[in-house]
Amino acid sequence: MDNQAANLKAVTHINNVRLAEDGKSVVIIDQTKLPNTTEYLTLKTAEDFYDAILDLKVRGAPAIGICAAYGIAVLASQIGTDDFGEFLKEFRKYKDYLNSSRPTAVNLSWALNRMERTVLDHGGKPVEQIKAALLNESRSIQEEDMQMCRAISEYGLSLIKDGDGILTHCNAGPLATSRYGTALGPLFLGKERGMNFHVFADETRPLLQGARLTSYELYKGGIDVTLICDNMAGIVMKNGWVQACLVGCDRIAANGDAANKIGTSVVAVLANYYKIPFYVLGPTSTIDMNCPTGDDIEIELRSPDEIRTKFYAEPMALKGVSCYNPAFDVTPAGLITAIVTEHGIARAPYEKSLKEIFRKKERDALHD
Repeated sequence: MDNQAANLKAVTHINNVRLAEDGKSVVIIDQTKLPNTTEYLTLKTAEDFYDAILDLKVRGAPAIGICAAYGIAVLASQIGTDDFGEFLKEFRKYKDYLNSSRPTAVNLSWALNRMERTVLDHGGKPVEQIKAALLNESRSIQEEDMQMCRAISEYGLSLIKDGDGILTHCNAGPLATSRYGTALGPLFLGKERGMNFHVFADETRPLLQGARLTSYELYKGGIDVTLICDNMAGIVMKNGWVQACLVGCDRIAANGDAANKIGTSVVAVLANYYKIPFYVLGPTSTIDMNCPTGDDIEIELRSPDEIRTKFYAEPMALKGVSCYNPAFDVTPAGLITAIVTEHGIARAPYEKSLKEIFRKKERDALHD
């Protein structure tokens, strides 16, 4: 394997969230320290997991779900009772606590609900068997995420061609998932197959995930990347340098409205104006068919200091200046060219195509 291929594999197969071998803790890369420092954190307590998710030490909807699944399995192993009723009561306390850490990304509640179903499905069995089943289920969630990323990458790659200019926003690469990523997955997979792309990565204010994480992953993986400020997206589109926009998602409503990192909807409006395809890539676990529209998605509000002081030696605004800091915005379905999932590509009308995606998911599960 040559150096370029080795570097690409190191990026796409990065071990950013993993269960410790003894099953008693979870090890993550602290994404707040990247790109200059690679630091691993060991999470053991409920507060460890809550803070890691809230403070974005682990981030990206799929990675949050994986961390939460591992976390609740680790916490369940610490519950000291053989009585199923008491165990379930304590389990649900941990579940509700972790679920309160961030409200917008559906993968968090999806993973925790799936882990709770595992407990209920094993009701009547010894608690030690339930704890073992939870560890197995958490491992399955990560393994499925790896397969999901590969499938999304394959479908996404079918929408772009060698030499294309791509614009992306926030980070939806390997650091946000388990393998390859969602929005960045097609680029890494294409690179493996000898294709070349030029990527314009929005810096993604105010937390700079595009600068700190996306440009880091692409550069390390040998993909041609140019970092731009968020307000430069329009000019690179106008110049004809962008043939497609690829973004991830944190929750997709039943009508196709998609919540993603703040600023994504601005990219979608620009892409629509310049007639550039705008693709949303994410697993079916981010599609919330119980959420009718984007208006029903709760948007997380974060600290004003992320705008005023974070990353600055001195505050960039006076202390008394008000700040509005939503973590996400919602892109209307009408601005989305297609939604790419591990079970296929959905197009408008999304009320119908997303249901068909889930029907295909059921059929695929029967054939596994």
